[in-house]
Amino acid sequence: MKQDIKNKQETPKEHTSLWQRWKKNLQDWVWYHRENPDWYDIDIQSAVKHHIIAPMRKELQHLRELRQINKHRWEFPETEHRLGQLMLFGWSVFPRIGSGVREAVLKRRKISSYTHGRVAAFFDQWKLQPLHFLVTAVGIAAVALLLSFYTLGTTAEYNGTELGTVGSARTVSAAVENVEAITRETLHDTDYTIDPSLLKTRTRVVPRSQLSNSEELQEELSTQLGLVDYGYGLYVDDELVAATPFAGALEELLEQMKVGYRTPNTVECTFVEDVEIRKGYVDSTYMMNLGYIAERLSKTKSAEITYTVKSGDVWSEIADVNDMSSDELLALNPGYEPSVLHIGDVLTITNAVPYLTVVNVERQSYLQDVPYTITYEDDPSMYEGDFSVLSPGVYGKADIIANVTYVNGTEKSRQVVSSVTLSEPVAERQARGTKPRPSWLPTGNFRWPCSGVVTSYFGYRDAGVAGASSFHNALDIANYTGAPIYASDGGTVVYSGWSGGYGYLVKVDHGNGFVTYYAHCNDLYVSVGEHVYQGQLIAAVGSTGISSGPHCHFGILKSGTWVDPMNYL
Repeated sequence: MKQDIKNKQETPKEHTSLWQRWKKNLQDWVWYHRENPDWYDIDIQSAVKHHIIAPMRKELQHLRELRQINKHRWEFPETEHRLGQLMLFGWSVFPRIGSGVREAVLKRRKISSYTHGRVAAFFDQWKLQPLHFLVTAVGIAAVALLLSFYTLGTTAEYNGTELGTVGSARTVSAAVENVEAITRETLHDTDYTIDPSLLKTRTRVVPRSQLSNSEELQEELSTQLGLVDYGYGLYVDDELVAATPFAGALEELLEQMKVGYRTPNTVECTFVEDVEIRKGYVDSTYMMNLGYIAERLSKTKSAEITYTVKSGDVWSEIADVNDMSSDELLALNPGYEPSVLHIGDVLTITNAVPYLTVVNVERQSYLQDVPYTITYEDDPSMYEGDFSVLSPGVYGKADIIANVTYVNGTEKSRQVVSSVTLSEPVAERQARGTKPRPSWLPTGNFRWPCSGVVTSYFGYRDAGVAGASSFHNALDIANYTGAPIYASDGGTVVYSGWSGGYGYLVKVDHGNGFVTYYAHCNDLYVSVGEHVYQGQLIAAVGSTGISSGPHCHFGILKSGTWVDPMNYL
């Protein structure tokens, strides 16, 4: 009897799965649908009349009946109302679903208990002692600890120098490809590759602390190659000038360059050029310390500055404006003739310009003279073109505030911001001559005495002719023998004849402090005391006296001192 009870307890109870219950419910629903095929054919108008308005009370009664029927869970509900049958069907499904879920959970628990029992029986079968278990656990922990401190790594070497250890050979290959790509782009060398014979790798067990990342490996490889470096490049007008590995150093250097130009009144201090600092890889030859960078920026680079000749320009004036001599300007422009300039000619002023041009705008306050006007009164006793001051003018005064622009310390422009007149100017009165002027009176301006090529300028020279002076106080204008020589300005002939090394010479006194000389003439066409007008024929080109060939020696004496004729022609 006890044995039968035990066997009965060990026999598992039959449980219906959730899917089987749902399947049975579905079969019941199909059967019901077949038996009542028209249960859902509802006429809307009929439903409104018979099932909503009139039979409301009947419906409430049906609901009460449903509550009573629900108390008998295992009995199939009996009702003739279709809607009620549908609701009862759904109501009966929920308990079945819950029962199925509970049975599934109990089944999983039963399986889990069975599995744990089997595991426990396995260990009991081998009769593991606590000591054995402890030893096994310690061994597993030791292996786990070893793996946490050591791993497989790949060490890369280039030309015998160890670069570092990374996780795999694939990481090394990726780093090499990146370095090659960066080098090609930086040096603009599309064919550059790293020599594979110099690059070696080996894989071994290494401490995890020795592992490097890909970026560190790339940096070490770039350092060994020595072709490109990572740093901060200084670009002037998009051209790389220098580079440094230190962040912020170039910005500070540029600010220091401006300090020398700034004043307490500085409004703005900038660079003319487009200056930019970029972070990235650069050619290693541009990597230098800050001292060299500062020295390089203070020097000049090869670049040409030109000047286009305009109407009225004179060679000597162009040279003077650009702080150079006529000879220096001629050296930069070989083949040009200083005496013959054409509008539109392009002259080279310099072949070197600074790397950086500092523009400093400074606000200045100062007093400025306000120019006076001149009023004229006609005087018939004076020649036309002559003037005499009757009452001098007086300058006014103005308080000026202006923005003055300096380029590398040299003033280039001045923009007036405000002007307040402190005192008005007083006009000057002048007498103006109306008496007709004789043609021989000087105009005050000089013209070229003849045409030809200037073979010797004013100043020191090596004439190469015995007896010729080393300091040339005139211009030598070469032309053929007999070429006409004209008076440079109106005046009176004070000498006409032979004069030693000058040969045949004509001297004209212009009555305004100027005396002109025309030497080495072949023929003389005027005599002493004769009045000549500007442009009058006075002599012919020759090679008399100490001369190396036919030419006109033209000199200007101002108040007893020789002056450069090029400054007056």
